[in-house]
Amino acid sequence: MNQAPQHNDLPLADYDHIPLGALPTRITGLDEDALGSLLAYEQQHGDRLPVKLVLEQRLQAVRGGAELSEGAGTSMPEVSQSRSGSPVMPATSGPLINPPSQGDPTNPAQPR
Repeated sequence: MNQAPQHNDLPLADYDHIPLGALPTRITGLDEDALGSLLAYEQQHGDRLPVKLVLEQRLQAVRGGAELSEGAGTSMPEVSQSRSGSPVMPATSGPLINPPSQGDPTNPAQPR
């Protein structure tokens, strides 16, 4: 078997973080060599059956003459590009929630 590629040599950036549901769309622009390297990497590292099935099916389709789509593997909307914190600001946050009246002696709605 061929030597599995290193993570930095993979044709998709952050391959290990692509959700299974997004993988078929992300690999439509890859040729036979790129799909083979992903499959070899997966077999040596994660060895996840559903991922291998998706890669093998696409590899068979490409070998059978399936067209490659342009740019399908470049964007990754499912992974946030900003890791600096929450995008919630006071202008976009929800309304303030009042605490329940139980146990608050200053609450006029509480029976005495």
